[in-house]
Amino acid sequence: MELINAIKARRSIRKFKADPVPDNLIREVLEAAKTAPSGTNIQPWRFVVVKSEAAKDRLSTATPLPFVTGAPVVIACCVDNSVFSNVEERVRELKEAGAFLGTLLEGIDPKDYVKRRNADEATARAYLSLNAAIAIDHLTLRAVDLGLGTCWVMMFDQNKAKEAMELDERYTIIALIPIGYPDQDPPPRPRLPLADVVLKEI
Repeated sequence: MELINAIKARRSIRKFKADPVPDNLIREVLEAAKTAPSGTNIQPWRFVVVKSEAAKDRLSTATPLPFVTGAPVVIACCVDNSVFSNVEERVRELKEAGAFLGTLLEGIDPKDYVKRRNADEATARAYLSLNAAIAIDHLTLRAVDLGLGTCWVMMFDQNKAKEAMELDERYTIIALIPIGYPDQDPPPRPRLPLADVVLKEI
């Protein structure tokens, strides 16, 4: 499928067929997610693949939306809050990979880069969430490309969901993504005209 077709075809799917999703397709969407770009190549995303009925039953207590755990698979998209401790290593990897060649960052010392990245807790949380969102978008578009449906769900109780999946405080769940073969074909959602969203050309 052409990328633009996947973008236009993506819908929030809330009704799934009972057909199981093959493991190789789940791997495909996870591979797409992990190739997403991230600031300083920090790659904060982590995933929990929820497939068993027992695990979905536990997770169902964390969300009021039955379709989430009624899907064949649920992928919990999380961030690892400890990744900032690895920024120096990530910058060194970027430098060694030639990512900074021909730019002002080419001669930067990774230690100096880390010193410049002081952020308060709220900014750090937003930064991790934004990076995870890029990975989730990659995941959902690849799912469409493979004939699967998804829905980006943020209506869940963080503590109950973490307890259901046995995640410790190192992780924050950003979204639950139910995945399966769509059992509905929703029409395109209303979108604002381009003239309303482009503020100006200067």
